[in-house]
Amino acid sequence: MLRSLLSLFVQSLCPLCQRQTQELICTYCQQKIRGHHLSAWEIETSRDLPIFAWGKYEGHLKRAIAQIKYENKPELGILLGEWLGQSWLNTPQGKKIRRLTVVPIPLHQHKLKLRGFNQSTKIARGFCQVTGYTLNPHALIRVRNTEAMFGLNSQQRQENIHNAFRINKNFNSTVARSPILLLDDIYTTGSTIKEACQALTQNSLKVCGAAVIAIASFTNIHKENQKY
Repeated sequence: MLRSLLSLFVQSLCPLCQRQTQELICTYCQQKIRGHHLSAWEIETSRDLPIFAWGKYEGHLKRAIAQIKYENKPELGILLGEWLGQSWLNTPQGKKIRRLTVVPIPLHQHKLKLRGFNQSTKIARGFCQVTGYTLNPHALIRVRNTEAMFGLNSQQRQENIHNAFRINKNFNSTVARSPILLLDDIYTTGSTIKEACQALTQNSLKVCGAAVIAIASFTNIHKENQKY
């Protein structure tokens, strides 16, 4: 009886459905989010840069990402990052690669000040907690305050993000030269990741790929074998 009464005081409201829950997201919404999970998808943005997506950018997963970014729920980013990390460890790459430096896609300082945190960094933190990889949230700097990508076509996105990143001058001296895995929240056309990758590779740093929570389009996606 006492335990039941105490549980009422520690419960909070699920940010997605407002049900009472003792977890960050209620069991119902967790199941709904996991319903968008893609267990074996790889997107090839170029010959040398595979992108791994956890799920489809729709439904409850889309709402969860919106809660992170626009409703001040950074803890959701850490949770989704943990789920991404668990899935990554089950891929052939995750089983094979033991050392990686995870670099989240940065926000411009103006947007970072408004939001208070970088959602990609929160996701990367959860990802690294599960995988044990090294997190370096300051490797890249966003030097251009680009406009929102929503509504832009592929060419406009590329022009919008062109030369938006540069490497932090202290990066080389503060992190071991292990391969880099870029990390972002949403993948649409790949313009942002390509620009970030270029900023790193121009400085002789190896980028082995990128991981994202959700993919917004299924263009140029290749499904891998179901062995994992």
